[in-house]
Amino acid sequence: MNQTHHKSYAKVVENGVQAVEAVNELRNTGYRYEDVFVLAHDQDRTDRIADTVDAKEIGIKEEGVFDSLANLFRSRGDELRAKITSLGFTDTEADFYEKELDQGKVLVIAKKA
Repeated sequence: MNQTHHKSYAKVVENGVQAVEAVNELRNTGYRYEDVFVLAHDQDRTDRIADTVDAKEIGIKEEGVFDSLANLFRSRGDELRAKITSLGFTDTEADFYEKELDQGKVLVIAKKA
């Protein structure tokens, strides 16, 4: 499912290689470094892919202080859904994307500036 919002674009990919391709496509269409994010179910995998593709992880700036602190007490699934909704997606969309991440896929998000 590729989803385009007035705020954000999301694409589910199978692996890190496809994430690199998706990030490069977004950069070629004008998205800036600070507007492209990657997310995987496993935090270490998210870190590795973000470093490889030179993309950002969703952090305090995007989520806000309250949600970032609340994530310390949430399950990983709840944390992922909170991160996804912080970029303008609905709860239903966040549930869909989190289930895709559960299956080992990677989510590439581009936020409109």
